[in-house]
Amino acid sequence: MKTITSSNFNFPGQVSVYKGKVREVYNINNDLLVMIATDRLSAFDVIMPKGIPYKGQILNQIASKFMQLTQDIVPNWLIANPDPNVAVGYLCEPFKVEMVIRGYLSGHAAREYAAGKRILCGVEMPEGMKENDRFPEPIITPTTKADLGTHDEDISKEDILSKGIVSKEDYEVLEKYTHALYQRGSEIAAERGLILVDTKYEFGKTKDGKIVLIDEIHTPDSSRYFYADGYQDRQQKGEAQKQLSKEFVRQWLISKGFQGKEGEQIPEMTDEYIETVSDRYIELYENIIGEKFEKADVSNIQERIEKNVNAFLTNQTK
Repeated sequence: MKTITSSNFNFPGQVSVYKGKVREVYNINNDLLVMIATDRLSAFDVIMPKGIPYKGQILNQIASKFMQLTQDIVPNWLIANPDPNVAVGYLCEPFKVEMVIRGYLSGHAAREYAAGKRILCGVEMPEGMKENDRFPEPIITPTTKADLGTHDEDISKEDILSKGIVSKEDYEVLEKYTHALYQRGSEIAAERGLILVDTKYEFGKTKDGKIVLIDEIHTPDSSRYFYADGYQDRQQKGEAQKQLSKEFVRQWLISKGFQGKEGEQIPEMTDEYIETVSDRYIELYENIIGEKFEKADVSNIQERIEKNVNAFLTNQTK
């Protein structure tokens, strides 16, 4: 099972490289960013020891597709995809918050609710809800953008503004864009027989001060999807929802006694289990994009990426 879990490229004009949980971002001439989606798997803000075949390609291609499908309502950073695992876009100064939007009481929100909390990130959640019930209106529950190896932290809009993390003027744009993107994402999901349960967006500012969508959008790493067919019936019966997201990995880890807490040991992921995770990512791709997934040549991923990115950058400077 051939994967890319790290890179060490030296592209023309390279100024620096930033390695996130999943993506590695190369700064080219303080003008462009070359973002490589690796096959690393992160859960509970911990990077798992083994890569997932085709995961990086899947994330990159879903994100790029949704950038194209939403560019009429929200501007984004993307310029081109010179390789299945690579996106190239404009250098931006990222905001230090992730804009999480939730249409349903699921995942982290459901766990907080079950613990008796009714306020999440300064937003009130109604009484009498069951896990996976729909909120009357989608709620925005931001998190701080954590450094590698640390956890994202819930934060309220009031704290973001009072601490000066984002200005009031800019935050109102982020809120507007977040609602618009979630609405569009929900409509596209519905066309595919899916429900976009919750998701997160990241934004940055270009050199000329324009706020744009960056990083990923509507991928299984950043979003949770339910199958629409049978949703209501399962809710009425109190059954678990059939879903497409990274939550199945989190639940597997929880069942093995791991939630990313200090002192906990990451359980072993066998090759057989990793193959099932890869298959689930492919399933999500085909469901949300509505097209068959075409596996890229993985005989030498590093060489392929280097060749494709170098060719793109050479053409850019001509």
